[in-house]
Amino acid sequence: MKKNETVLVAMSGGVDSAVALLKIIEMGYNAVGVTMKLWEYNNVGGNTLNENNCCAIESINNAKLVCERLGVPHYTIDFTEDFENKVINNFVDEYLAGRTPNPCVRCNSYVKWDTFINQADKLGAKYIATGHYANIKKVNEEYKITRGKDKGKDQSYVLWGIPKETLSRTILPLGSLTKREVRQIASENKFENALAPESMEICFIPDNNYKRFINEYAKDKVKEISSKGTTLNEKGEKIGENDGFINYTVGQRRGIGVTSENPLYVKKINSNKNSITVSEKKSLFSSKCKVSNINWLRNKVEFPLDAFAQIRYNGQVSESKIYDDDGSILVSFDKPQLAVTPGQSIVFYDSQKTLLGGGIIELYES
Repeated sequence: MKKNETVLVAMSGGVDSAVALLKIIEMGYNAVGVTMKLWEYNNVGGNTLNENNCCAIESINNAKLVCERLGVPHYTIDFTEDFENKVINNFVDEYLAGRTPNPCVRCNSYVKWDTFINQADKLGAKYIATGHYANIKKVNEEYKITRGKDKGKDQSYVLWGIPKETLSRTILPLGSLTKREVRQIASENKFENALAPESMEICFIPDNNYKRFINEYAKDKVKEISSKGTTLNEKGEKIGENDGFINYTVGQRRGIGVTSENPLYVKKINSNKNSITVSEKKSLFSSKCKVSNINWLRNKVEFPLDAFAQIRYNGQVSESKIYDDDGSILVSFDKPQLAVTPGQSIVFYDSQKTLLGGGIIELYES
């Protein structure tokens, strides 16, 4: 019976996790609130006072207050070592390789699920729960992730990397709610964070200044990179200089430092040569890409596979066909996609909005 089953609820201190905790209690489970301490902002600067960041003191206190109000035990557990090793180091290494990573995906995959499940085992909890806007459904003995009710808040995109075997132990109580409904529930229950604004930044970079963070966190590695990079056109000809490749991302338009009759965008980044290649927008469209680190969330996958692909969070989906290309995954888009960016996630859905899996975008060289 549910009353004998314990659920570890991830408590960030925000309104979503607060309402997720309430819903778990209403479902009849024994709830335990756990705040994962992921990062010490004082280590690498930034805005340490932003109460919406999940590791700020205010956020931890908010989580504790909500747990006290609902009569639930609350623990703050130090996950900083796991987070640094599995998320931050990868984030920095990817940027230094000229790629654009999505740390939220790695955090979900390797910390909020792997590490959290291990913590649940230690505390004797059968399930874990988070405040993500997505659903988990059991269909023919197989657990599947589907898009959340709120189209503008759906977070299934960042869940493609979680281990398939953990789905049966995961509860996502906000999947059938909209953000507006969640705030209304929080207000009705007089939660302190009911009206708190959302933070759109990466949690460990609260000032949203990637350049500052990388320069402070990996200053020895950054020193090895010349501050004068080369800007090339599509023919490989030098047309200018730049501040170094780590300051640019694929699709970027502003701050390129090259004048042209038509707007130019960053098309390609070469970390080995400290160069960026720029082009007009029409050259940023790609009809194919390769995929690494693939993670399928269904038991059986047959190729070629027809699916709807999404190449960025809150981006439009595109009909696509997925192939097994001599052991590598190749995706062919029905309509060419703009700024397909190496290091970012590509996520696949079926026609029923079920998450099939995903991976990391790699360039396709024809």
